Amino acid sequence: MNSYNTAQILAVDDTPDNLFLLETVLSEVDSYQLRLAESGEAALEAVADSPPDIILLDVMMPGLDGYEVAKTIRSQPELPYIPILLLTAHEQSSLVTGLDAGADDFLRKPFDVDELLARVRSMVRLKHSIDAHRYMIQQRDDFVARLTHDLRTPLVAANRVLDLCLHGTFGPIAEDAKSALEQVVTNNSNLLAMANTLLEVYRHDAGQKLFRPTMVSLEALAEDVVQELNPLASEKNLELSLDVKPNPTLNGGGQSNGDKSDDAVGDRYQVKGDSLELRRLITNLVGNAIKFTDRGSVELSLYSHGDMTYLSIEDTGPGISRADQEEIFDWFRQGTHMRAGSGLGLHLSQRIAQTHGGNISLDSRLGQGSTFTLSLPSLKE
Repeated sequence: MNSYNTAQILAVDDTPDNLFLLETVLSEVDSYQLRLAESGEAALEAVADSPPDIILLDVMMPGLDGYEVAKTIRSQPELPYIPILLLTAHEQSSLVTGLDAGADDFLRKPFDVDELLARVRSMVRLKHSIDAHRYMIQQRDDFVARLTHDLRTPLVAANRVLDLCLHGTFGPIAEDAKSALEQVVTNNSNLLAMANTLLEVYRHDAGQKLFRPTMVSLEALAEDVVQELNPLASEKNLELSLDVKPNPTLNGGGQSNGDKSDDAVGDRYQVKGDSLELRRLITNLVGNAIKFTDRGSVELSLYSHGDMTYLSIEDTGPGISRADQEEIFDWFRQGTHMRAGSGLGLHLSQRIAQTHGGNISLDSRLGQGSTFTLSLPSLKE
């Protein structure tokens, strides 16, 4: 047999005769390497020590039965996926219970030898298929991480040299050449931003993102983003504003535009999270609203309801079709708008929101604008 059919098999049964039978049958297949365990506890120790490729698991055992063993294995995300074949001699054993516990197949005793071998071959194929798919994803992610990392250095270096040229460091340049160089700098900056976003998406999806949660004023973050992006809105004659609603979780509720000396102002909408990541999220949502809005306004509203704090970004842009709305937070979902970007920004924003225990929702109609709403758990005084 080829290597595709090789497998490390863990057989678990509290009856030595049953283990002997399994060993006799499976030892006939040279590509199978068998380990034995006589209890559920011993099985979990064997899995922790060296995860097998598949598990043949008796249902009725003293102590931890097969259902509990399967459920325990499935509750450990650090383990690779291990196909589990449940074996039972009891008619009352439930197929539904076994599948719900995380088993992949079910075989009743006394079993036909050919059927057992066929089920095992099926489990081995399943295992290799899952491992191959996981390997391909890992290779893709590693490639993306390396590519984006390697792109950043030459882009930054190129823009530094171009900036020196634009400032006349190497001598005067013609206006036409200056305009062309400025366009190259803009294009390089856009490409650099896309590479940075792609790298951040990879870090989130790979679980490699390090968060530094603190108490964060969502109001202060929103004010900073509005101030930072206001020049972009002004270039398009758009009105960019922030409306802070009274917070019912605080005594007196506060005023939306009160004196900054009031200790409550600027800290009335507290959430727990990573300030840099939340700022990235808000900047992306507001920047997108400005990008796709040609006339009218982009209005941010900050309010709370129940245990959640909400920040909505409402624009008067072209709106988003229902079909695009269903996939707008997916990987590389660009949409049909001519100014659509890489499709990574909204995916990353949703990942950041979900990592903070929140969510981003969308309400939009064609020709009537869009409203993206960020919801995050509140920190109450």
